[in-house]
Amino acid sequence: MTLDVRDGVVIGEGVLLENQPTSFVTRALAALIDVTVVVAVWALVFFGLALTGGSITDDGARILLIVLLVLFFVVVPTTVETLSRGRSLGKLAVGIRIVRDDGGPVRFRQAFVRALVGVLELWLTMGSVALICSIVQPQGKRLGDLLAGTYAIRVRGKVTVRQVVPMPPRLAGWAAGADVGRLPDGLALTVRQFLVRAQGLNPVSRAALGSRLADEALRHVAPPPPPGTGPEEFLAAVVAARRDRDHRALLRADAAERRDGDRLRRLPFGIEDPAS
Repeated sequence: MTLDVRDGVVIGEGVLLENQPTSFVTRALAALIDVTVVVAVWALVFFGLALTGGSITDDGARILLIVLLVLFFVVVPTTVETLSRGRSLGKLAVGIRIVRDDGGPVRFRQAFVRALVGVLELWLTMGSVALICSIVQPQGKRLGDLLAGTYAIRVRGKVTVRQVVPMPPRLAGWAAGADVGRLPDGLALTVRQFLVRAQGLNPVSRAALGSRLADEALRHVAPPPPPGTGPEEFLAAVVAARRDRDHRALLRADAAERRDGDRLRRLPFGIEDPAS
């Protein structure tokens, strides 16, 4: 089963991170907040120059203006994104974050490239280049994201509820006595995604993929399921059985850890514990 990277990020270990890319509207709102803050600061700067009697025609004022341009458009965005791990004031307000293409946090290099390219695509072109690129690119990336290898994800908002694969009632008795081994990580992830998304698959592809996954999972199960069991029904029983057994194992481990902890905290040789 092919992982749909449009719904997340596949890292080097083959694990799908369910990071939802942000829409263009959300990114535009975050950019609008950031631009409003920058414009307000610039208004204060020019107001301060006016109070001190300075003018942009003065050599000193021009040098100060250049320094401020570099500071506000490159240094500050780079510093903010590096220290905040990809969250400016606008992104924080709308609940999004800039991450690397592999799902990791942005570092100085990515933040610097984004800020440097942003001078061209956001400020010098009034955002037109970023607008066109974000609309055309499937993940809503702007030019700076493409060059830096980053994109924006939602970190707040709609919560995706994971669907729990139920145990088929007809196979509950068989699963209780069967030896259901642990599936390899890649196979387990593929089986679970297949069961969750099976309703949206083409019927022919659904049947072929279900049969193939059932054959692979059958190598880790003994005895085989009762005759007449369908591939999806078998896979659901395997996933549910492993989930329930792993959960019970965790509960037993936690209980044993608490018992051992209580035993280790007791004083030896029957000495009375003052805390008791």
